[in-house]
Amino acid sequence: MTELSGDSAASFTEFVARRYGALLGTAYALTKDHGLAEDVVQTTLAKCWRTWDSIRADDPYAYVRQVLVNTCRAYWRVKKGKLEFPTEELPVLPVVIDYYDRIERDSVLVAALERLPGRMRVVVVLRYLVDLSEAETAEEVGCAVGTIKSQTSRALARLRGDPVLLDYRRSA
Repeated sequence: MTELSGDSAASFTEFVARRYGALLGTAYALTKDHGLAEDVVQTTLAKCWRTWDSIRADDPYAYVRQVLVNTCRAYWRVKKGKLEFPTEELPVLPVVIDYYDRIERDSVLVAALERLPGRMRVVVVLRYLVDLSEAETAEEVGCAVGTIKSQTSRALARLRGDPVLLDYRRSA
């Protein structure tokens, strides 16, 4: 495994301590599987650890989040177990998981997201849970803003018509 310099290792450790919960929440919203979400985040962080020195300093979260989304998409293509990158040792980091807990509590929403096709799920998670603009989402997904608008519109229409969400709203 590539060794980072002291400053880079400290920067990576600080980044993970601040952003792990948000990354885990995003991964869980995309996968609806606690273990898989943790695996995807760990795989993402392992990929980013190796290249941390070359990641843009102005917004590393956007880069890491894009790696996370791409890792989820790759998982959907090749299926479980083929995306792990074994390493001898990863740094032990303090973790704050508020975001993950918030997503998990609303399992009805996560179940509804799971019923969306993969691309629509990615767009909804990035737009409404990660709170990216249409342009930022388009850049992260790698498509035109118009595609994001149409995918968002179709996804929201599906969610509005989802019978489980309708029952949930009526009971609330």
